[in-house]
Amino acid sequence: MTMADFFRTFDDFRHQVFRLETLDLYDSKSERVPLERFRAGLPQDPSWLGPWADRVRAINRRGASIGRVHVVSEPLTEYVIFEMTCAYPSNIDAGEEIAILPRPTAEKLGVPDGDYWLFDDERVGRMVYDDDGALTHVDVTSDPVVVDEYVHWRQVCRANAVPLRRYLPQAGLRSLIGFEHHFQEG
Repeated sequence: MTMADFFRTFDDFRHQVFRLETLDLYDSKSERVPLERFRAGLPQDPSWLGPWADRVRAINRRGASIGRVHVVSEPLTEYVIFEMTCAYPSNIDAGEEIAILPRPTAEKLGVPDGDYWLFDDERVGRMVYDDDGALTHVDVTSDPVVVDEYVHWRQVCRANAVPLRRYLPQAGLRSLIGFEHHFQEG
C-alpha cells in the first residue's frame, strides 16, 4: 500500500479511528516552520493546522469519531510541548479526542512501543519511522488476531490516559494558539 493509499483510508472508514503515538519527536514537513517559530518564542500562525482540522471536522460530520493517545516521556521534550500547546488544541477544537499517557505508566501496563492507526477495529496501520522521527512507511493489516491485539491496547491506553485539557495544567502548560476555552474546564 502506498502512503497516498494509506492516507485515503481516512476517507473510507465508517465508525472510528484511533492513533497511538509513542515517539518524543516526529519530523513532519508541515511542522518544521511552526516548530522553529515555537523554538524562537514567536507567535504561531494557525493556518498550518487547517488541513488536519478540516479532516477531523469532516470525520465528525459523517458521524464517525477520531482520537489519539500520546505516550510521553517526562520531563516532556521540547517537541512534545510544542505538539501539546501548538497543535493539539486545534485538533481538539475540530473534534478530536486527545489524551496523554506518561511513559512509565505505559511501560507498567505493557503497552507496546510503536505507533499505529486503528480503523473500525478492522484494520491496523503500523507506522514505521526512521531514527529522526520521519515516517518511512506504513504496514497495514486486517489480520483479526493482530487487529484484536491493537483493539486491546487502545482500550488500555484510553482507560489510563489523562485528557489533554487536564494534563496541560498539571504539566504547567497552556495552549499557545487560542482555543483556551477547552482548557478552562476540569
